[in-house]
Amino acid sequence: MTNFDEERFIQLTRDGDYDAFNRIVAEYQDAVFAVVLRTVRNRAAAEDITQDAFISAFRKIASYRGGVFRAWLFRIAKNASLDYLRKMSRRPETSIDEDIVYFSETVRDDSADPLADALNAELARLIEDCLGGLSDDHRLAMVMVDVEGYQYDETADSIGVSIGTIKSRINRARARMRDCVQQQPELLPASMRL
Repeated sequence: MTNFDEERFIQLTRDGDYDAFNRIVAEYQDAVFAVVLRTVRNRAAAEDITQDAFISAFRKIASYRGGVFRAWLFRIAKNASLDYLRKMSRRPETSIDEDIVYFSETVRDDSADPLADALNAELARLIEDCLGGLSDDHRLAMVMVDVEGYQYDETADSIGVSIGTIKSRINRARARMRDCVQQQPELLPASMRL
């Protein structure tokens, strides 16, 4: 969006202006949804969590005390995502209609080679499975830094931990991902095989 005056929209929202908050939502919804989706790995749940996070942000906007607003939003979304994951681990749902998100849905190769397409799809599923095997903390850090491209400091602010903790989580997550993916070396390009 052009001409987004974050501070003005925050103040207008504090004053009860719903249109101002809608502008905030429009500005940040895609980024928040992307992080939540990669964290919970379920499209329907991610949509609900993202909506709930924005509703919570609207209700709590008076408690926002400055700093990086996007990090404040991500912290709310992170907490909602982790609550969802904890709830699911206590009573997992199995549904025929479950909408699990795989990298292959978002990573497309326009090649005309069906074999390459099939291998890329298998590699994407392997990467998604390996990512899903990480702890919630490691997966969230990796998604924010390596998938969504956020800086370490912004990720640390969003999650509510130190930069050192983020660097440690990313390092461990990358090592676990590497070990997991290398269990099926036939799916990796020749240059990446050990």
